[in-house]
Amino acid sequence: MKESAAQNDPTLLTRAHALPFAVFLGMLMVLQLVAASVAWDHPDAPWWRQDPAHWFYPLQCLVCGGLLWKFRRCYQFNWSWKWSMIGAVAGLIGIGFWLLPTITYDLLGLKEDPGGWLKRLGVAERRDGFDPGIFEHPLAWWSTVILRFFRAVVIVSLVEEIFWRGFMMRFVLDWEGDYWKQPFGKASWLSWAVVTGAFVLAHNPIDYAGAFVYGSLTYAFCVWSKNLGGCVVMHAVANLTMGSFALISGKSGLW
Repeated sequence: MKESAAQNDPTLLTRAHALPFAVFLGMLMVLQLVAASVAWDHPDAPWWRQDPAHWFYPLQCLVCGGLLWKFRRCYQFNWSWKWSMIGAVAGLIGIGFWLLPTITYDLLGLKEDPGGWLKRLGVAERRDGFDPGIFEHPLAWWSTVILRFFRAVVIVSLVEEIFWRGFMMRFVLDWEGDYWKQPFGKASWLSWAVVTGAFVLAHNPIDYAGAFVYGSLTYAFCVWSKNLGGCVVMHAVANLTMGSFALISGKSGLW
């Protein structure tokens, strides 16, 4: 289908913007079931049982990447050097707030995860999570790290920004009408509350505080730039920074 025709079909636009995200979340739920069935946290366990995410994430990338490619004519990124560079800076600022709680954990010299308001802010060590260290061979280690970054920087950034900014911000403004007639990046307190709140709830409770600040900053950048490509770059830089920090610091629970 030609680009102009694809962008004038409301049903196709909705499917193109919502389906990759729905499939992405659905596969995460399947991963939980798979992990509960086959995971074996033991040094003698084969790698695919120690942490099924190491083979399931690449499968998720393949499926969701295929959907993004299939619907590529439906997206209007309007790539711009200006907004991409500003988005990159915004991504660094936003992810800085996301990482602040676990950095605070280290600065306070804590030895165990605290309770109370520190716990609600996400102050924790964050050591348990996706760990490529289960692979001893350098080729296997690098392969899983590269694929993990590809998922976080490319697939997640595209899937989420296409959904949250490209679809949900419009949908909330006129969910009973033709929401595709709503301009991209139109500001509304209601859309900020719904989209940012849903973005927060889509993450783990330990990340709620960081997700709220980051989600609000991304919403503000979207309203300012009116540029979906810039939002994708912002998300990509944020995830690249978080992944790099997780590897360097050993805080695997961050990603």
